[in-house]
Amino acid sequence: MRYFVQFSYFGKAYHGWQNQPNAITVQEVLEKALSTLLREKVEVVGAGRTDAGVHAKQMFCHMDVGSISDSDELVYRLNAFLPDDIAVQTIFPVVDKAHARFDAIERTYEYWLVKEKSPFLFDYAHLVQHPLNLPAMNRTAQLMLNYTDFECFSKSNTDVKTFKCDVREAVWTVDKDKWVFTITADRFLRNMVRAVVGTLLDVGQGKMSPEDIHKVIASKDRGEAGVSVPAKGLYLTKVLYPKEIFDEQKG
Repeated sequence: MRYFVQFSYFGKAYHGWQNQPNAITVQEVLEKALSTLLREKVEVVGAGRTDAGVHAKQMFCHMDVGSISDSDELVYRLNAFLPDDIAVQTIFPVVDKAHARFDAIERTYEYWLVKEKSPFLFDYAHLVQHPLNLPAMNRTAQLMLNYTDFECFSKSNTDVKTFKCDVREAVWTVDKDKWVFTITADRFLRNMVRAVVGTLLDVGQGKMSPEDIHKVIASKDRGEAGVSVPAKGLYLTKVLYPKEIFDEQKG
């Protein structure tokens, strides 16, 4: 039977989500825990790849295993078995062909900035002490919504077939002692959000004007966009699926 697992993790200790031969990853740790508790070899497919140091408040993967009689009990046992920086919220049945990556219709990321040094947010947010023009950054973010080809923000030498993304939201807000950039799209390119934030920070510091974003996007050149900001401020916060994947008969 096919099941979805909803989970979250703090990414500091991991070399990203996806299994790698010589580095510890979230996928490796989760698969080991599931295999141990279910007493069968379990391989999972995630909703996407997060880079080293990136966090996920909401992430999904799917797995094909024997029937799970008590999913709540399995969640409880998993959380007791997993390290403190990975937590499972739910496990639920889906239709046989449901795919955690390809069936996702929307994803949301947040990027956290702090303007003053804070020992409590050091591992959670990127420190930027330069003055920033928030209205200019938000104007630039809104201009981005007019485009679909974001090759200029993509990691070089990537193997994707298209650089098109339907960006539906891009906005900065101030939440007490941190600034939060929220961006929602149907899909994201490798390194895209961190490159977007770096570009918006160039605007905020007056190195670019909001209208320069037109030239940057038209160039399709990663070198024209801003530098990528550190991974520690990036959070995958929401993954949305169509209701058709949920198997009410199995549930």
